[in-house]
Amino acid sequence: MARITRIELQMIDLVPKVKRVDAIQSFVSQETPMVTVYDSDGACGTGYSYTIGTGGPSVMALLEHTLGPALIGKDADRIEGIWRELLFLTHATSVGAITSLALAAIDTALWDLKCKTAGLPLWKAAGGTRDSILLYSTEGGWLHLEPQALVDDALAMQAKGFKGSKIKIGSDHISQDDARLSAVRTAVGDSYEIMTDGNQGFTVSEAIRRARVLEEYSIGWFEEPLPADDVAGHIELARRTSVPIAVGESMYSISQFKDYLQMGAASIVQVDVARIGGITPWLKVAHMAEAFNVMVCPHFLMELHLSLVCAVPNAKWLEYIPQLDSVTTEPMLVEGGFAIPSQAPGLGIEWDWQAITSMSLISKTITGGA
Repeated sequence: MARITRIELQMIDLVPKVKRVDAIQSFVSQETPMVTVYDSDGACGTGYSYTIGTGGPSVMALLEHTLGPALIGKDADRIEGIWRELLFLTHATSVGAITSLALAAIDTALWDLKCKTAGLPLWKAAGGTRDSILLYSTEGGWLHLEPQALVDDALAMQAKGFKGSKIKIGSDHISQDDARLSAVRTAVGDSYEIMTDGNQGFTVSEAIRRARVLEEYSIGWFEEPLPADDVAGHIELARRTSVPIAVGESMYSISQFKDYLQMGAASIVQVDVARIGGITPWLKVAHMAEAFNVMVCPHFLMELHLSLVCAVPNAKWLEYIPQLDSVTTEPMLVEGGFAIPSQAPGLGIEWDWQAITSMSLISKTITGGA
């Protein structure tokens, strides 16, 4: 039985390559906590999570002082048990973003270790439903971009074989959102999917008003129209529009997804492996959504989510926002608008440790003597 003997912690900052602006924020930083777990057999696994902007040092402090030391001596194969023990160890700060992001870095590291030891890629170990997934692009749809820039990006992605693009909405006046969507729809035609994202920027009444515009352009979904804790508002909106409502990136517990699904408040689940606390709870949410006949289209982290959407049966899309190119030796494989999961054992991410070491802002080691 292999026991956990050492934990390596690092934090890097992955600065976005393009300007990213949505209805509520503009972010120029992506602090990325990383955890590498070593066992008594000499095997290791690496996991990570992220923040948009700040907060990374707080996640690192929780890993260094509480969660990391609690891992030493554990049976690395007991992933479910470890996740639950660590969740209850931090019950005073759960449910919450910092705890979930810290748990996710550990949980993904343990899955990486388990898959490498078993000689299986994550997408097969977690279910193995499909060996490719459709891509839609977000990186060219930010709110500050003019309609022509949106059109140019959507046409470029369509030419590469992509089947959809996401457009940020939440302009000062509804007519501006209308003009943006009209320009893209005219350019790409009726068969290309257009998704929209409000980034929690609307009131219920304004979301209903703007949803009428979205219906005119056969929009694929209306993402985060309202604050994530307004379940009643999402219920009302879902009843008032034919546009599918997508939520999940700002939800941090399995129970929150249960409430949305039970009450018919969303028809697309965008569970984020970092914000839900790891692969272990991500799979629970995905299978729960399957029981409600609801599609899973995860938020961000395409390099990690690729394996997960290929593992479960109720996924159709993967969001394309490259982020790990500067710290990996091989990019995610894309062919004709489809992402192809790696056949290599583990998460399917080939880390460039020389680059990571040179970029590291925080570095800690935890052993049995810590």
